[in-house]
Amino acid sequence: MTNGTKRIAVFGATGGTGRQVVDQALNAGYEVTVLVRDHARIPNTNERLHVVVGDFTHQESVEAVVAGNDVVISALGTNAKGPISACTDGVRSIAAAMKSQGVRRLLVVSAHGAAESHDRSLYVLAVWATLGNKMRDKDNMEALIRSADVDWTIVRPPALSNGSRTGSYRTGTDIKISLLSKISRADVADVLLREAVNGDYIHQTPSIAA
Repeated sequence: MTNGTKRIAVFGATGGTGRQVVDQALNAGYEVTVLVRDHARIPNTNERLHVVVGDFTHQESVEAVVAGNDVVISALGTNAKGPISACTDGVRSIAAAMKSQGVRRLLVVSAHGAAESHDRSLYVLAVWATLGNKMRDKDNMEALIRSADVDWTIVRPPALSNGSRTGSYRTGTDIKISLLSKISRADVADVLLREAVNGDYIHQTPSIAA
């Protein structure tokens, strides 16, 4: 993606990371379209913010969010317990909408420890022991993304915090993550928006370290 990017679709916009993506994108001058179940959860009245009310059970709503945008960013997540498929199901609908609308660029927040980053490190063992259902959903989501005909980037942060945007982090496909690794949601949003413009990691899975 080039610096011609002007229009961004955001899914998961009411979550911690998604809110940061929306706010930072608007502050940078982008047009932003989001999908929400309840308009009241997006109080921002910026004229460049376009809200579609609906959910993933209505594919026409997903397509309305994707249509006409340069980049799609998914920061989907859930606090539900037990076996879940929120990220996988959401990205399946997003990928179908992108194909229908002719949009190529997809950026997705996953987690360090998913797919091939599931190693024997203490960090990954701890994450899978405590968040196994969520990590299985991330695994399935990543497999679906890799099979989709889109220009994808999967960003894998470690533990998330609500700190401010620092811009002080490292990204790469060989970043070492430890039990103490943590990054703010604001910095994750910064990574996503930088990647939307620069396209340094197309068809790659960078991790982030503060």
